[in-house]
Amino acid sequence: MADIDQGSSAPLPTEGAPLQEANGTDALNATAAKFVATAEGTALAYGSLVLMALLPIFFGALRSVSSSKSKVGAESGYGNSSDMPETITSRDAARFPIIASCTLFGLYLFFKIFSQEYINLLLSMYFFVLGILALSHTMSPFMNRVFPANLPNKQYQLLFTQGSGETKEEIVNYEFDTKDLICLGISSVVGVWYVLKKHWVANNLFGLAFALNGVELLHLNNVSTGCILLGGLFVYDVFWVFGTNVMVTVAKSFEAPIKLVFPQDLLERGLDASNFAMLGLGDIVIPGIFIALLLRFDVSLKNNSRTYFYTSFLAYIFGLGLTIFVMHTFKHAQPALLYLVPACVGFPVVVALLKGELTEMFSYESSEEVLPHTPRLTHFPTVSGSPASLANSMQSLAGSSPRRRRHTPSNM
Repeated sequence: MADIDQGSSAPLPTEGAPLQEANGTDALNATAAKFVATAEGTALAYGSLVLMALLPIFFGALRSVSSSKSKVGAESGYGNSSDMPETITSRDAARFPIIASCTLFGLYLFFKIFSQEYINLLLSMYFFVLGILALSHTMSPFMNRVFPANLPNKQYQLLFTQGSGETKEEIVNYEFDTKDLICLGISSVVGVWYVLKKHWVANNLFGLAFALNGVELLHLNNVSTGCILLGGLFVYDVFWVFGTNVMVTVAKSFEAPIKLVFPQDLLERGLDASNFAMLGLGDIVIPGIFIALLLRFDVSLKNNSRTYFYTSFLAYIFGLGLTIFVMHTFKHAQPALLYLVPACVGFPVVVALLKGELTEMFSYESSEEVLPHTPRLTHFPTVSGSPASLANSMQSLAGSSPRRRRHTPSNM
């Protein structure tokens, strides 16, 4: 699922990748002249990566609670159906490691058969669009606060229909306002910057937006489902990192903002630095959605306590720090979920045992407690209006742009 390594990051649309040290794009083939990071540079890089990992988990978890409480079904005509959370069931969780393995191996074959340059060009354009939408959605709450009250906030509508007369059918009914346009404009500038320069700052802006959207909009329906998902990806991560070279090969070939990077030579070279430590987004999103579930469980207890949220949050810090320590001690790639899963699951379970709330924790149903009138598996509307499967939902988590309402008949 994710690993910590001295190499490039394993980029799966759904999975995390190695947290690594990379000089350019191919650290594994580096020569003796390879830049040797200073202790200060290494500490700054990994400290920054840990901080950047914590931000989307913390704020994404908070936004997952507020979005669940404030949104109702698309059929009610109130709220934005595209911003509805995607609920992951136990069946989805059980299938996900298999789907992820097929995706990873498919990417591996693609890079072996086809030109890496053209594949990455297509992926860049794909993530360019998703990144703009994800960053816009991330910025929208901030824009709502800073937008001047004396400026007019005009409403707009983008409508696509098919047929005519009685057979006319709405394909897309997309409503937005001036604040949305400003968010899209700023995000588009970042997108162009990323496509043209592949700068690490632009990469991180998109990566943080993807991670925050993932934690906010991907909801586990209960703790048992979370254990199934994390347990399955635990095995997936260990197998593909220790058992084959597939993940590392894909990592070295794949160029997309699905990882966070920070230069270890920033102190020497400034923003032009190129010796990066990297952390795959899956190492953030997968544990993050479990931590967000525990926050919603805390809220359901109605005792003004956030015990399980803070316990799992501290467990994540411990697990990620342990991964970095082991990597530097043994100088070998480490699957991050090997350490994150036992920490993020084990610590809250121990706390629940001590408090006598273990049964209550495992009987908690997120979809019923927070959003009682919402179907278990909601849809992620797309332009074509087709439902998104779990595997696609991880790729489409950034597809939620800041909209007032969007009605897609084929999803209703």
